Amino acid sequence: MLGAVSLAQDVGSEVVYPLLPSFVTGVLGAPVAALGVAEGLAEAVAALMKLIAGRLATTGRRKPWIAFGYGLATVGNLVVATAVVWPLVLVGRVVDRIGKGIRGVPRDALIAEEASAEHRGRSFGFHRAMDTLGAVIGPLLALGLLRVFNGKIRPAL
Repeated sequence: MLGAVSLAQDVGSEVVYPLLPSFVTGVLGAPVAALGVAEGLAEAVAALMKLIAGRLATTGRRKPWIAFGYGLATVGNLVVATAVVWPLVLVGRVVDRIGKGIRGVPRDALIAEEASAEHRGRSFGFHRAMDTLGAVIGPLLALGLLRVFNGKIRPAL
């Protein structure tokens, strides 16, 4: 189940990511530095959240944090897709990365806990494969959407 959710989430995130530079600088008219600030802050927040998530993973209540993390990532992507000014893209990317930071450690702890010792590697491998498949499908979908919408970025998001 986590593999399927991860696949879907990665497709959704990776559809947005390759379009982001053109969206922020072209559609929203922001300077290139705004994109760097948004991505840098988003990744810093994700790293910080992983520290906090380590504590969450030890509480025994992992599933709500995993669901919350995936939910935040979805909300963050929606904020980016509906942004009319570049600071909203910054907010959306930060919210998305908070979600990523929150869900990762508890999710991995849950996989390790639920998989038997002899299947643990296979379980992590399957999850990683689904995540990677989403990372491949997302940009391909973005290219297809750009083609369908005649290069218009806003409808493709």
